[in-house]
Amino acid sequence: MNRAELKVLAEFDYELGQVEKGYTGRTLYVNVSDNTIESRPVTPEMKEIFVGGKGFGLWRLWHGVTSDTKWNDPENEIVISSGPLGGTTTYPGSGKSLVVSISPTTHSVMDSNVGGHFGPLLKFAGWDAIELQGKAQNDVIVYVDGMQGKVFIYEAPEGTADTHELAERMVELFADSEAEKVGISSVTAGSGAEHALIGCLNFSLYDERRQGIRVKQAGRGGIGTVFRDKKIKALVVKYLGVKGNSNHPADKSRIDRVGIKMHKEIHDNDPVQCRMRHRGTSYLVQIMSDYDLLPTHNFKYGGHPEARRINGDVWEARFRQGLPDGCWYGCTLSCSHTVEGYTVRTGPYKGRVVRVDGPEYETIAGVGSNCGIFDPETILEINFYCDTYGLDTISFGTLTAFVMECYEAGILDQEKTGGLDLRFGNGDAAIELLHQIARGEGFGRIAGQGIRRMKQIFVEEYGADPQFLQDIGMEAKGLEYSEYVSKESLAQQGGYGLANKGPQHDEAWLIFMDMVNNQLPTFADKAEALHYFPMWRTWFGLCGLCKLPWNDIIPEDNALTEEPAKVPEHVQNYVEYFVGVTGRQDVKRGEDLVRMSEAVYNFQRVFNLRLGFGTRQHDAIPYRSMGPVTAEEYESRAERYDQQLRELVGFDPTGKSTAEKLAALREYRQAQYERLMDAVYERRGWTANGVPTLETLRRLRIDFPEVVAVVQQHL
Repeated sequence: MNRAELKVLAEFDYELGQVEKGYTGRTLYVNVSDNTIESRPVTPEMKEIFVGGKGFGLWRLWHGVTSDTKWNDPENEIVISSGPLGGTTTYPGSGKSLVVSISPTTHSVMDSNVGGHFGPLLKFAGWDAIELQGKAQNDVIVYVDGMQGKVFIYEAPEGTADTHELAERMVELFADSEAEKVGISSVTAGSGAEHALIGCLNFSLYDERRQGIRVKQAGRGGIGTVFRDKKIKALVVKYLGVKGNSNHPADKSRIDRVGIKMHKEIHDNDPVQCRMRHRGTSYLVQIMSDYDLLPTHNFKYGGHPEARRINGDVWEARFRQGLPDGCWYGCTLSCSHTVEGYTVRTGPYKGRVVRVDGPEYETIAGVGSNCGIFDPETILEINFYCDTYGLDTISFGTLTAFVMECYEAGILDQEKTGGLDLRFGNGDAAIELLHQIARGEGFGRIAGQGIRRMKQIFVEEYGADPQFLQDIGMEAKGLEYSEYVSKESLAQQGGYGLANKGPQHDEAWLIFMDMVNNQLPTFADKAEALHYFPMWRTWFGLCGLCKLPWNDIIPEDNALTEEPAKVPEHVQNYVEYFVGVTGRQDVKRGEDLVRMSEAVYNFQRVFNLRLGFGTRQHDAIPYRSMGPVTAEEYESRAERYDQQLRELVGFDPTGKSTAEKLAALREYRQAQYERLMDAVYERRGWTANGVPTLETLRRLRIDFPEVVAVVQQHL
């Protein structure tokens, strides 16, 4: 079938226009229930307060839903936006998009960042964001033609929804020549997202050098599940002609100056720092294991001797070297690697030779060490199938590790799992569980609902101890943990527990500052870090930027600066970059960027309140993220924990049973977390219940009547 044969359900014409100072001045609204397509204006208020990216997504979603909207209601939306700096080709890491929706796993607001070409191409096609609402009767394709100024809703042809085939099919359908393939980007999910709550979205880019499609994932919180629930099979954009000045910045020379400096820094420093250009984020595996931070056996432990089998050296040897591997043009950090020529071993695509994007650190740690799997081939198999099925590798890895511990603890057995021998290290069983999740069959129907629902099922149907499941079930707010062991870092516990969307490291990764370098000795220090870093990292999501160029490559003299953890030279680079694009004269220092994020961050907190979440009780975390749950955990690090009992708790462990020592340590660590919450809430301008005060809303200029009304219900 070619494009002319597709059935058109709706068509919309628009003037192409031109991006000015990073903005098109409009967003695209598409409702697949009634096939409405319309243009909506971007107001000065949106640009000044919400900036773009995640901010635009939250603002549009707020006005699209009500306090009663559930994730699978037609009025739930998926909003995708790049941001004013997104699409720049002269500063590395400028190709991100932010996706916002109500999550199937948390039931609150979810945001997820992703590389690939879709967000920038959408903007250059004429739109600062796309807002998808409704629920189609049958599968549809939404197509934005940025060359002709047209938007179509098509009835989707029959065939697979799995990404590795569907994304290639979208290129064939919408590229009119070989040369146009680079201008096609799609958003797809997969058959797994239809049957599980942990569905992800795949954002494609056409790799000219490899002559094929590659994909990056908006993985967190099940937004791919929302996508397939709406019967959207693919979202496609076409735009050709990306240039260095496509954003029509206010002062391109200003951007070029800091961009050239940053490119040189990457070229000179990456080979001796993280080797991102050769091994990507896989460089973290051995470092995390060495510092007892690599999740192993459902976060019981922080390292393993077998970690060397899946460390950065292993993946550097597997990745194809010599090709620029940025997920957007001009990113010289080039960390987005692939394994070429992988032969699929199992499932519906057995025997196919495929390209596997990644694996990234989170995947290696999640489906690898956390499940006791140290075989690269098994990790690649799971990585490929999670991507093409549209399932989040982080959630899959963390929930599988939880299932494996439940199996070894006797809560599950082969009768309950349908014959799956889900011991730690059984890669074949993990792969079969993945296929079952994708098909919505067998034990996979239960596992695919995520840890929070599994805990409830295991208590109600299998008679499991609810406290034990709460302790070892590594989820908070309904979102599975990303892959860092936080037992010895109170600040990281707060970084996970106090994150608006749930335990995802992109808001606050503070382990090294807190645990390794001891830079946060007091509660005030921790609270300040848990104010600054979540706000700073949020700013990248407002603008369409990747955070890796900020802190994975650093200036040679960074350690000599007053606040090296902030990488102050890079912060000032971003000030120059932002002003150079937008021309905003109110931005002078890094603090001005943080203030933008603070407004959006607090708005998201209120949004969660509106949906029935967002108070202190929802910032609780499982005890395993604070300390040892089981006797074997304690005894594996007995010398460390005994010393902490003596020095921190004032409890003499001599002659005490492991159970007594566990209880004393637990009481102390839980009290520490409560004190941390108090300190962070005060620093953020929130009440003791975690609610932004009216004064905070006014200071941040988000005291809109409907926002104030939500907050007043909790004061």
